[in-house]
Amino acid sequence: MMTSPGRVAFTVFGLEVMWYGIMIASGMLAAVGLAYLRAPGAGLDRDRIVDIALYCIPAGAIGARFYYVLFEWSYYVQHPDQILNFRSGGLAIHGGLIFGITLGIFLCRRWKLDIPKYMDIAAPSVALGQAIGRWGNFFNSEAHGGPTDLPWAVIVNGNAVHPTFLYESVWCFLLCIFLIWYDKTGHKKFDGQIFLMYAGLYSAERFFVEGLRTDSLMLGPFRQAQLFSAAVILFCLVIYGYKEKKK
Repeated sequence: MMTSPGRVAFTVFGLEVMWYGIMIASGMLAAVGLAYLRAPGAGLDRDRIVDIALYCIPAGAIGARFYYVLFEWSYYVQHPDQILNFRSGGLAIHGGLIFGITLGIFLCRRWKLDIPKYMDIAAPSVALGQAIGRWGNFFNSEAHGGPTDLPWAVIVNGNAVHPTFLYESVWCFLLCIFLIWYDKTGHKKFDGQIFLMYAGLYSAERFFVEGLRTDSLMLGPFRQAQLFSAAVILFCLVIYGYKEKKK
């Protein structure tokens, strides 16, 4: 069983550097690096990969925080000074994806780039970034499930609980490898397919793992992540079917 060593990685001139930030930043750097390395093989401009990342990463971080604060507004309306406290955690991946992808599509249109191709090159990178970034939840002792006696449980407040962050991290890492393999071996049938596969397969995992979590963001009586994931799966199936039929 694992136990978090604490939130703080080290201190520099009295400033505490959090593991959460380190893992998020590491995930972002790994994601950009992977897309940068794979870009020539897809006939894409490496410089444009960097340009898009420089815009979309900050947008994704803001979107992730905005989304989290929105669904926890009852707390933040009482503590407005904590809204911009990124260091304490509280980033919702769905908000980051919405803001980041929307801005990425806008930039591709503005720069007259092939949107589906750039989305395909980004998909495995996003999965890799999520796989690494999720470990920030481990150090913060958050995003975990209910009690379990499984040998890979994590200890939070003296209780053995499901490491839902670990389940998602492993899934996203395997998803990254699968998508790269699928693309590299020539299985891809149309541009945009890799992104649709990422969105659908990640959402399928998130739907089930979210059911284990004890800190889900809620929309009325429903877990918003499950509702969002179900909507994304349906959307991907419809678009995938349309593209297959059109081809």
